[in-house]
Amino acid sequence: MTTFNRVQRALIGSVGAFTALAIGAATTVTAKPRLKGMEPQSIEISARPITSFGRTRKPGRPAGKLIWLGGLSLSSSSDYFGGFSGLSISPDGKRVFAASDAGFWMTANITSRNGTPTNVTNGRVGPFRALSGRVLAGGREVDAEAVSLDKGTLDNGEILIAFEQIHRVGRFPVRNGEIGKPARYLNLPPYIKGLKGNRGLEAMELLVGPNTGKLVMFAEGRRNSAGNLRGWLIARGRTRELFLKPIKGFDITGLAALPDGGFLTLERRFRWTEGVKMRIRRVHPDELASGRVIHGDVLLDVDSSSNIDNMEGIAVHQDGTGQTIITLISDDNFNFFQRNLILRFALPGRTASVE
Repeated sequence: MTTFNRVQRALIGSVGAFTALAIGAATTVTAKPRLKGMEPQSIEISARPITSFGRTRKPGRPAGKLIWLGGLSLSSSSDYFGGFSGLSISPDGKRVFAASDAGFWMTANITSRNGTPTNVTNGRVGPFRALSGRVLAGGREVDAEAVSLDKGTLDNGEILIAFEQIHRVGRFPVRNGEIGKPARYLNLPPYIKGLKGNRGLEAMELLVGPNTGKLVMFAEGRRNSAGNLRGWLIARGRTRELFLKPIKGFDITGLAALPDGGFLTLERRFRWTEGVKMRIRRVHPDELASGRVIHGDVLLDVDSSSNIDNMEGIAVHQDGTGQTIITLISDDNFNFFQRNLILRFALPGRTASVE
């Protein structure tokens, strides 16, 4: 999927600095599951609380410009669990839809207490299908990277799924919580569909509020001549390029729409000598309208000394007070030495829609 993924297949520890022991041991990697014959099915998910985040030892304390709410480390005996790269969440924050880059989807319920996630229940998985209805065969065609709910709910509606390697965005119906074959694929410009290999569509989101109906996408590792990260804003059939100012070699792995018409970026950096780092940036709606290079506002910037892994999916919802709650999910690359994490933060203040 990414430079990070390729390196992780050879070596990584789950948390902290790399050691000689971890480097030697991390060659044990579990292969992605075969999808042939897979049907939608229930799975059991175990959730272990994460009680600290870096120096933040207790939920409700600041983490950067955010508030740490808590997290869960997830595991399952099912072969169809892991690789989660895209995330969508219900308006009340209780229902999640995750896309795996191994070619399957997962739905589940999250229970919380005072904003802190406490458990994940009612797990269900199923394969992504082609236009013909067949289960995706594996290899390059299964690499789902981003999801965005377009219509209805996560139980009955329509959801967009972005795939990397064979770059495409499909519109998939959701019926009774299960994903059917795609109704169609979006008509993307040739230069997006022609992106090469693992350096393509990585993040996608439908905007809301005053920008409702506009689709934002970013490719991983794609930069213009000035070194800025390349993305696209698609509206009413027209495509405009976007450019985000990179900071210290980070790449975008996920997007989440905010009610004011802006969005959050989830960003990642990986180096052998320093492990994995994560950043969340806020892009305000006026930066989209200006046509200039986007800088955004850094909300959180942490390294592997915090309780993170390969964070790839991000979604937001509003709690009963109108505060924005951010949920992250990690991609374990089906690597024994990595984890499937759910992390939650609050964005202080309100991000109400500006019409």
